[in-house]
Amino acid sequence: MKLIYSALFGVAVGDALGVPVEFRNRDYLKENPVTDMLAYGTHNQPAGTWSDDSSLTFCLAESLTRGYNLKDMGMRFVSWYEDNYWTPHGEVFDVGVATSRAIYQLMKDINPVMAGGREEADNGNGSLMRIMPLLFYVQHMDIAERFRHIQDVSSLTHGHIRSVLACFIYIEFGLRLIKMHDKFKAFENTKEIVNNFLHNNPICSDNEINKFHRILLNPVGGYEIKPIYEYPESEIASSGYVVHSLEAALWCLFKEDTYEGTVLRAVNLGSDTDTTAAIAGGLAGLLYGFDAIPQKWIDQLARKDDIMDLCDRLEKKYNETI
Repeated sequence: MKLIYSALFGVAVGDALGVPVEFRNRDYLKENPVTDMLAYGTHNQPAGTWSDDSSLTFCLAESLTRGYNLKDMGMRFVSWYEDNYWTPHGEVFDVGVATSRAIYQLMKDINPVMAGGREEADNGNGSLMRIMPLLFYVQHMDIAERFRHIQDVSSLTHGHIRSVLACFIYIEFGLRLIKMHDKFKAFENTKEIVNNFLHNNPICSDNEINKFHRILLNPVGGYEIKPIYEYPESEIASSGYVVHSLEAALWCLFKEDTYEGTVLRAVNLGSDTDTTAAIAGGLAGLLYGFDAIPQKWIDQLARKDDIMDLCDRLEKKYNETI
């Protein structure tokens, strides 16, 4: 199955497709849809260039090849920001505000899990976009232990419970995609298991759980909620807000039946194009497999061989035993 390759390349290819049109609005992309890798555009980068989404994903994966060490993860984020570590072309060209602030905290001698912001305004998608490699470390843990690790790794840059919950739902869904090979069954199972866990453990308020009502299908205000895939595109936002990003990525996965279709739909939603496509691409990689990612896109990726080597080392460490 080459699951680690599917996941990491799934993230990076989606990211690279979105980079040239980041911040373009949906109306523009309806008139000028992305159908292939583009060069330059928003960030003036060559085709196949991935952003901070993939850089931080690779930093986390690199750290996990040596085991689980939060301090090491944080220092790799610092090395990316300060020394261009795991950048596509030796230069950082895109970084979120909350991530930047957290990295300044990580430079200090503090507990790494205290670096990420915990205010409601700190709920950008910066931890969700990079969390995928953790799936391979937590795969055999019980759900409470998985949650603790996901919370800590999210909190390196995003410590608010809403960001943590988004990462938790994403990883739980990813695990079930792998086991069930059916996105609708995996979605139903994830909803049941996550709801049961959250409602039986004192982790957060019902108000925070209800921020994800279109995914977890919890009634709000006495009204039943439709599953995310039943909403029209006009009701799917693709901003940098973490709830929007998770909803949009899931919506794209459900609306398409191929890796290619999923990431292109994500990019063409507009706004935070690279991150929506990276998040969706990670899931689509797990669902459809490495061979479903178009080879021409893999070949265009910056540092393709380095990414392959990273996948080799991560696979050797965790043996893809899901």
